[in-house]
Amino acid sequence: MATLAQGSAKATKGAATAHGARRFDTPCTITVEQSSEHFHAHVELPEEIVMEPGDKVRVHGDPISIPFGSREVFERTATVTRAGPLKRLLTRCAAYFDLAELYEVSFNAGRIK
Repeated sequence: MATLAQGSAKATKGAATAHGARRFDTPCTITVEQSSEHFHAHVELPEEIVMEPGDKVRVHGDPISIPFGSREVFERTATVTRAGPLKRLLTRCAAYFDLAELYEVSFNAGRIK
């Protein structure tokens, strides 16, 4: 069985965190699938909510468990915490350097055999 654990903390709509980040609650749809072809859990937020680097999403409710070979959809509430300008910048920089680790650059004059 697949289990998706979720947070149970309640957030106040439009509240600010200790670091000044803005957070709010929103409905969300969770699609969980566990089969020989797929094993995933996707959270979909309303279209008007655009996630940006450094933003966080915490889904509330009981843990989700589904049997093998099934796909289920759940409706829950999520808290979105917006990153502040510094956190957003640091996240973008970290992502750039994480991507740079994937590059393999060779300065060989000859061909690779």
